[in-house]
Amino acid sequence: MTAIRTDFPHRVVETPDMAIPMPDGTTLSARVWMPEDAGQNPVPAILEYIPYRKRDGTLPRDEMMHPWWAGHGYATVRVDMRGNGDSDGLMHDEYTETELQDACDVIAWLAAQVWCTGAVGMMGKSWGGFNCLQTAFLQPPALKAVISVCSTVDRYADDVHFKGGCLLGENIGWGAVMLSYSSRPPDPALRQGWRQTWLDRLEANPFLAPVWAAHQSRDAYWQHGSVCEDYSRITAKVLSFGGWADNYMNTVSHLVTNLPGQAKGIVGPWVHQYPHTATPGPRIGFLQEALRFWDRWLKGIENGAEDDPAYRAYMLDSEPPDPSTPARKGTWVAEADWPTPRTDDRVLYLTGAGLAGDAGPLSTVVHTPQHHGLYSGEFFPMGLNAEMPADQAPEDAMATCFDTAPLDAPLALLGAPRLRLRLSSDAPRANLVARLCDVAPDGSSVRICHGMLNLTHRDSRADPTDLTPGEEVDVDLVLDQCGYRLAAGHRLRIALSTTYWPFIWPTAHDATLTLSAGSLSLPVHPGAGADECHFEPPETAMPWAHRTVSDGHATRRIEEDMLTGTRTLIVEDFSSDVENLDHGLITGHDLTERWTIHPNDPLSARSDIRWEQRLSRGDWSVRTVAETRMWADAAVLHMTATLTAWEGEEIVFHRDYTHAVPRKHL
Repeated sequence: MTAIRTDFPHRVVETPDMAIPMPDGTTLSARVWMPEDAGQNPVPAILEYIPYRKRDGTLPRDEMMHPWWAGHGYATVRVDMRGNGDSDGLMHDEYTETELQDACDVIAWLAAQVWCTGAVGMMGKSWGGFNCLQTAFLQPPALKAVISVCSTVDRYADDVHFKGGCLLGENIGWGAVMLSYSSRPPDPALRQGWRQTWLDRLEANPFLAPVWAAHQSRDAYWQHGSVCEDYSRITAKVLSFGGWADNYMNTVSHLVTNLPGQAKGIVGPWVHQYPHTATPGPRIGFLQEALRFWDRWLKGIENGAEDDPAYRAYMLDSEPPDPSTPARKGTWVAEADWPTPRTDDRVLYLTGAGLAGDAGPLSTVVHTPQHHGLYSGEFFPMGLNAEMPADQAPEDAMATCFDTAPLDAPLALLGAPRLRLRLSSDAPRANLVARLCDVAPDGSSVRICHGMLNLTHRDSRADPTDLTPGEEVDVDLVLDQCGYRLAAGHRLRIALSTTYWPFIWPTAHDATLTLSAGSLSLPVHPGAGADECHFEPPETAMPWAHRTVSDGHATRRIEEDMLTGTRTLIVEDFSSDVENLDHGLITGHDLTERWTIHPNDPLSARSDIRWEQRLSRGDWSVRTVAETRMWADAAVLHMTATLTAWEGEEIVFHRDYTHAVPRKHL
């Protein structure tokens, strides 16, 4: 149960639209909360800097977090990036040099204010989690500490575009999101020139999915903004949060491993949300945990935060699969050092008889239909709408599976499993997907973690090379980090496939792999009989004042066309229209996604996504619709989009985008 806090050590005052000037003349808009006496008794500043609109987009979560920290003696500053919300300028891509320079300039400006002590922290989730690490990489002098939630250190290996060199379906999905999100205007209540700013944004609004898809190897485009290029450049203290139900779970381990003594990490059972509001539970007192961190590194309070365990993780227990589960059973483990000496590698071998302790003969084919993967869930699930992986048994039935015998005792895992295979392919390009699963006595299957590899990237992410059909190669596939305890009587399964729709885009040709040897290295942990660390219960500041104007609904379903044989995953999210009772803005959105494929034809893959955004107040209303499509032939990835904007009933903008991206090693 989350407690709502209304009494704080400091009385808080709010500035809803503080102007922050940039050196090039652009003005960024900030919403700021601070103690009312900060002008006489300066406080450190905490910056969150994202494109998701402080006036409406992230306002519900902002109001539960930022006033809470302000009430404990900080100036909390929520800035709209240039080209978004109520800020000036235009945005051309994610994590650009301009974006990061703006962050450094904002930090310098904050440090110079009379109400600031000169010490600045930076925090955020997802985009904000990325750019706070990237800003720390640039070493602005006033930045002392960052809290990064659901983020990455490697923009190529661990983001929404590619994974293991495989093109993610979320690349076009995220391109559709940003085309829609960036199409909204400033609030006319704050900007007299809102209309011209809006039209300028619409004219400059990029369709980025083709840009990202064109960079199919780990080139300079992806190296920019990837802090793993040189961890030593991060001198600020770091607190990293991740969730097992999110696909950014690897970052916490990477940061703690490569910034020993400087970074701390916490991984819970959560989706792509802040840990005090996320599902599945248990939720934790994220705001209190952050306050302890800020107090130590921004105020210099000797509270022992530096002595906290390096890595704290929630080890999930075996439970039936549920893609909308509100909570997971498990135990918190705490590691003083990471990597932990408490974990040992246990090697199992892939044999004709399953997963065994001794090597045995293996000659097995891996070839899955194109619709394998429909139960994989979202790349970054946000809530309870069946966005987490469903029962994997239907997927396992299509895959090549290797099982252990039923376990005599529980088996606890903490770390990244590693799969080593010797294989050949009948096609020059092929994908390999591995799912590690917990199989219950009733046959239900829970995905513990997964990994994927475009086999042209088997030797190098920067310089992929095609396979020679029929020639055996050695493949090393590191699966994602996991924390999981299988129950006695359950079986551990590694399920292999050549497809994973729509999580990854299929190769142009339907490949078949032949395995001749394989092993699976498991990070076996002793587990914990009771929680080894404890967190305060979650609490927030007062939620935002609003009323629901119209109810929304959501659905997620799989359809099979009995005539053609095609399968389609359909996702619908029609939000409620909601009025902000403080300033009267009414907002809402509609989303429809259709991911279609024929089981026997990789070139039948198609994505159709439609986003609608609505804003209104009194007689004023605007609406935008962004529609994107993607399909492919053997040589080219085709992507189109349309963006249309209405003011009232009048169309004020329309643009068509058409792109053809050559397939290089996809």
